[in-house]
Amino acid sequence: MSIRDMAAVLRRRWYVIVPAILLSLLAALHLYRSVPVAYQSQSSVALLDSSAAAKLPPAFGNPISNAGGALVVTADVLIRTLSGADAARELHSLGVTDPYTVGFAANTSGPLLTLTVTGTDRAKVLEETNTLTAFAGEQLNALQAAAKVQPAYMVQTAPVVLPQTPVPQLKSRYQQVLGVLILGVGGGFVLSFVADALAAARRRRRERSAAESGGPVGAGRRRSRGRHVDATALLTGYLALAFFIPSNLTLPGLGGVGTPANVFALLALFWYLATWLTGRIRPAPGTRLPRVAMWLLAVSVLASYVANAGRGSVRKELLGADRGLIALLVWVSLVVLVSAGIQDRARLDVLLRRAVVMGTIVAAVGFYDFFTATNIADSISIPGLSSSVPQITTLDRGAFTRPRSTTAQPLEFGGMLALLLPFAVQQAFDPARGHLRAWRRWAPVALMGGALPLTVSRTSIIGALIVILVMVPRWKPQRRWTAIGVLVGAVACFKVIIPGLIGTITALFASFLTNSDSSTQARTVKYSAIVPYLDERPLAGRGLGTFIPELYFFTDNQYMLTLAETGFLGLVALLFLFLTGIHQGGAIRRLAGGESDRELGQAFFASALVALVVSATFDALSFPMFAGMFFLTIAAGGSYLGFIRRAAPKPRSVEFPCLPAGQQPPSPSPRPSPAPVR
Repeated sequence: MSIRDMAAVLRRRWYVIVPAILLSLLAALHLYRSVPVAYQSQSSVALLDSSAAAKLPPAFGNPISNAGGALVVTADVLIRTLSGADAARELHSLGVTDPYTVGFAANTSGPLLTLTVTGTDRAKVLEETNTLTAFAGEQLNALQAAAKVQPAYMVQTAPVVLPQTPVPQLKSRYQQVLGVLILGVGGGFVLSFVADALAAARRRRRERSAAESGGPVGAGRRRSRGRHVDATALLTGYLALAFFIPSNLTLPGLGGVGTPANVFALLALFWYLATWLTGRIRPAPGTRLPRVAMWLLAVSVLASYVANAGRGSVRKELLGADRGLIALLVWVSLVVLVSAGIQDRARLDVLLRRAVVMGTIVAAVGFYDFFTATNIADSISIPGLSSSVPQITTLDRGAFTRPRSTTAQPLEFGGMLALLLPFAVQQAFDPARGHLRAWRRWAPVALMGGALPLTVSRTSIIGALIVILVMVPRWKPQRRWTAIGVLVGAVACFKVIIPGLIGTITALFASFLTNSDSSTQARTVKYSAIVPYLDERPLAGRGLGTFIPELYFFTDNQYMLTLAETGFLGLVALLFLFLTGIHQGGAIRRLAGGESDRELGQAFFASALVALVVSATFDALSFPMFAGMFFLTIAAGGSYLGFIRRAAPKPRSVEFPCLPAGQQPPSPSPRPSPAPVR
């Protein structure tokens, strides 16, 4: 469906879209005028040790110089006390009726607390903040008095930032207004195409009945003169935005999911819905499996969203859950567009070739970053976009700069290249591309494969080894031994051209195996730290996107993060998604009639296995470029499997004893001659 077709549908169904827009405008205006402006005031309080405890060196009686990490536990006790129901009732009796929060100050490791009050009356909010600040000190004294602490040894509170003048919080108000507008316009858009689809169905029934009765049949619909836009063209736009705009640049307020590529994918989902509702596109047969797997993941995410809404989450967690739903819609859009929107295998081949070419360019940028010890993405600035990851700096390991190209992190860079490397190898061997020069076929393999060790990361090396171990043993002996020789030569070249790189990578794995690596130890410690959060909500979790490092900690493991955010339901759905990709690759190889298709199935198998394994080394789906390539390849595998199944020869059966047209019967095997009768 072209843009002109969509405009024509909206013009024909103006009586649906126009009232929807007007109603949404009126509702937004009413919301803007009726919802009062919220004001917020903050104060900061530090806990200081007693004068008696501060007399010893190095404090020498100065409580400020003795305000160390030992008071963090005391601060945590005070935070929990002020957040309890008893404290809330007492504050209510003192006049603090507006919502308030108490927590550790951002970007601090000491006993520094931030007290926040939010309300609609500016003067009252300031008065309540003063009351809350004084009440915090009183509660701390009461806790110590109840523990019979001597006055000379009591910890004291010292205001660091006095209650600030309340600031209007217009962002939440505008978000509500914008949400009503988006809901109204989007609903009118969908209803317009639903009305057009119902009208078209009625018209087809009338034409069918007229044809059966011998009456005149109405003229067919006029073809659109606009240029046809298909799913491959839209997905190419998504790939260009995902690869060439640094993934840390996002729309303000949307966090990591607000990349231009993700926003484009959501708009493309509207295109698919419009095309599907008007009957111009139907999902191809045999492509349902990735959509079923995505449906299971969506159910687990929605269950975790409901669970998060019922557990009294803080504002950051609520916003994180909303961003999680946006990420889910992006993933659904990619799976639906690829598996149900592409009807021609040639167009699917074009999409995969474009993904490999664009991934090759990203790998080439990674080479530039490595050898110049810079990050080219840091110099890219686009008006209207802001960095969702503040203070991204060049990461080093040993004596080497770890490139990230246009990704947000070297781990994402290596993981994304490992996903695409099997398809680059398959396309290099594809006979259909044999007319191209060798450098055009093998440059993607050399650049992607060569960029993986440059990240100086175990994740990248593990991904490369999986690709080698899955694909090379399936090749014929001549190709296999040639590939082994090339790999040995590549290792030798790296050892000569980049001295110390191979040794650094070897040391990484040696420290991992001996459990002497600090990063490995930090990760294993976090495995036990995730258990209390899992015990709270084991089935549905805390909500996708709510396990924020600012509030909790980095997991560096997608499975641990999935357990915390979506519980065992989410983990089962995620594993089913990985196994779906592995099954699709194996089924393509088993059913394929030609060697090229068998190698394509092996490429899908290797890519899905890479995603399954490397997800245990970092929180993979939190990075937009890796997540986008993963869901795109999973959906492409389901689409290819549908094409292969429809092209596969149909076996004989009792209902259909004859072979289909064009299928040759198998040559009969010679039967042994019967033994002579004696």
